[in-house]
Amino acid sequence: MVAIGSGIVTTARLSDIAAQAGVSEATVSRVLNGKPGVSATTRQTVLAALDVLGYERPTRLRQRSAGLIGLITPELSNPIFPALAQVIEQVLSRHGFTPVLCTQTPGGATEDELVDMLVDRGVAGIVFASGLHADTTADHDRYAKLTGRQVPFVLINGYSDRISAPFISPDDRSAMWMAVQHLAELGHEKIGLAVGPRRYVPVLRKIEGFTAAVQELLGRTPEEAQELIHHTLFSVEGGHAAAGALLDKGCTAIVCGSDMMALGAIRAVRQRGLSVPQDVSVVGFDDSPLIAFTEPPLTTVRQPVEAMATAAVDALLEEVGGNSGQRAEFMFQPELVMRGSTGANPRQ
Repeated sequence: MVAIGSGIVTTARLSDIAAQAGVSEATVSRVLNGKPGVSATTRQTVLAALDVLGYERPTRLRQRSAGLIGLITPELSNPIFPALAQVIEQVLSRHGFTPVLCTQTPGGATEDELVDMLVDRGVAGIVFASGLHADTTADHDRYAKLTGRQVPFVLINGYSDRISAPFISPDDRSAMWMAVQHLAELGHEKIGLAVGPRRYVPVLRKIEGFTAAVQELLGRTPEEAQELIHHTLFSVEGGHAAAGALLDKGCTAIVCGSDMMALGAIRAVRQRGLSVPQDVSVVGFDDSPLIAFTEPPLTTVRQPVEAMATAAVDALLEEVGGNSGQRAEFMFQPELVMRGSTGANPRQ
C-alpha cells in the first residue's frame, strides 16, 4: 500500500492511477513516495492522474501557492459559469495559484463588495466573468480605481473601450450568423431571437449578428428584423416567455441567447401542443455541460470555454508578472453544434 495524504491507497487503486497516467504501478509508487528515478514530465502526469481520480496529493508533493486569484461570476445556476470556473481553476492550479471563487446572488454581496474582500485578502489578480464591465449602463470607473490599487485583472464576456485591461470574448455576431444560416438552410423564413436585456454588450453583439443575417439571408428589412427580437431574462423562465411571444408572431424557428433560455423555449413550444423540431426548431448558445443529453438533444452554438478560460489566465498572469502590453480584446470563434432540436420548416 502507498500513503496519500491522510489516507491509504490500495494496490487496486494504485492500478487505477497507473492506468490513468499510462505508466506502471511501480512508477506511480515511486512518485507518491518521493523516490528518484522518475522524469519531471512523468511525475507531473502521475500527479495529474491523481487529481483527475479525486485522490488527495501527499503533503510533501503539494505545490506551494504562488498566491490567490479571485474569480467573480454572476451566478452558478447557469452551467456555463461552473464550466468556465472549473477550467480557470485547473489552469491556475497548474501555475501554482489558488483560485478564490466569488458568486453574486440576488440580495447577496455586490461586485464591488466582492472586489474589496478579495483585495483585502491580498489577491494577486482578479478574473471577472460577465460582470458589470459587460453592462453599458454601469459606471466603469470602478475598474480604473482597481487599477489604481495595483490589482491586475482580466474581463470575460463584455468589452468596453473605457477599461484598460485584457478582454476575452466569444464572437457573438458570428455565433448568431451561424445559427440563422443553419435555420435558413433548413427552409425557415421567419426566425426569432430570444435574448437578454439590451444593455449588455454580448446581447448588443448578438443583435447585430442576428439582424445582419436575417437581412442578408432572408431579405428582411431592418424594421422587420427588429420585430423578430424579444428581450427577456437569461433563464429558463425568460426563454419560455420569449418563445411564446415569438410563436405568436409566426416564427417557426427560435435562436436563444443561452442554453437555459432554449430549454424554456422548448417547454413553451410543447405547452402549445407542438413538437421540437417537427413544428418549431430551437437553437441555444453556450453548449453547457449535459446539454447534449436533453430531449431532443439541443442544437447550440458552443462557446470555446477551454480556450477562453486558458487565455484569460494567461493574460492575467502576464499582468501579474508586470507585462501590460496586451490590453486588448481577444475574440474567440464559436462553433455550431447541430443536434436534434432543429429540422426542416414544416410549412414548406
